[in-house]
Amino acid sequence: MKITLNGEPHQTEAATIAALVESLSLDIAKVAVERNRVLVPRSLHGETALEDGDCIEVVQFVGGG
Repeated sequence: MKITLNGEPHQTEAATIAALVESLSLDIAKVAVERNRVLVPRSLHGETALEDGDCIEVVQFVGGG
């Protein structure tokens, strides 16, 4: 399916937000995900289905000093 990921067109086979984050090789515990401008709680990433045309924003937390 075709989605928009962080403002860029992206093709994915991922069915859920959790699967998408995994396919991007990101740590699910260190990201925040918005689906169509709505923040999706981490507890719902595994059950929130992606649909063709979704607009997904993924922000990764980075530690530092």
